[in-house]
Order: sequence, then C-alpha cells, then structure tokens
Amino acid sequence: MPDTPSFLAERLKTEGEKTASFFAALNADQWQATIYTENAEWRVRDVLAHFISAEKSFLTLFENIRNGGPGAPEDFSIDRFNVSQVAKMQSFSQSELLAEFDKTRAETTRWVAALSELDLQKRGRHPALDVVSLAEMIKMIYLHNQMHSRDLRRVMKK
Repeated sequence: MPDTPSFLAERLKTEGEKTASFFAALNADQWQATIYTENAEWRVRDVLAHFISAEKSFLTLFENIRNGGPGAPEDFSIDRFNVSQVAKMQSFSQSELLAEFDKTRAETTRWVAALSELDLQKRGRHPALDVVSLAEMIKMIYLHNQMHSRDLRRVMKK
C-alpha cells in the first residue's frame, strides 16, 4: 500500500463515502440500536458521533505532529475522551450528524492531500498506537471506522 498523500486522501474519501452511505440507509429504529455497553452505552448514532469527534481531534493532533510537536500526551485517557466527546453531540439529529461527518471527512481529506511525503514520515504519539508515523495515523482513521462498522453490521443482523 503506497503511503502517498494522494493515495491516503483518496482512500479517506472513498471510505468516508461508504460510511456515510451506510449510516444514511439506516431507519429510525436502527439508529437507536445499542452497539456497545462497555465504558458507556453507545447506540448507532453515538458511533457516528465518535467518528466525528475522533476525526476532528485527529486533525489537531496531526497538525501538531506535522509542525514538530510530540502528539498526544503520554497520560491521555482515550476512553474518558471518547465518552466526553460523544456526550457533547447528544443533541445532534441524524441529519446533523451525517452532515458533520461529511464536512469533517472532507476537511481531513483536503488536509491529507496537501501533505508532503516527508510530512507522512513525521512521528508522534497517537492515543492508541503509541509513537508512529503520520501515515500510520491517517490509515488508522479509516481502519478504525471499518472496525466499528463491522460491529454495527453484526448487531444489525441480529
């Protein structure tokens, strides 16, 4: 898999489109299905809120690393962060969440496309992966979403 800005930006774009289509096709009952119960109870809508909040935060983290910063603090609590950020979007409607996801993914895609190949080699601390390259962190955005999407599909089949 080539680690180039254009490849990663295109992958983010296409995976984002798949994610948006999946959520847009769900009916009202499916949006209320419980997906996770560990740390906090998350319904389908909360998973999409998680995608949005994580990706927005990653843009800030990635820019820090691109500019020579260390990335996430060593004592960063990813679970506490995720629960608090998803709670902030409880008032968002389904259409607002979908629009915010599209907007956030477009912003991420533009940012990645503007990187240089040297930028992709810069390393910093990722909240879940420890110290890795920006290229690895960017790939983790769509891999992370794919993992949760598999969980969503598994619950929807029941």
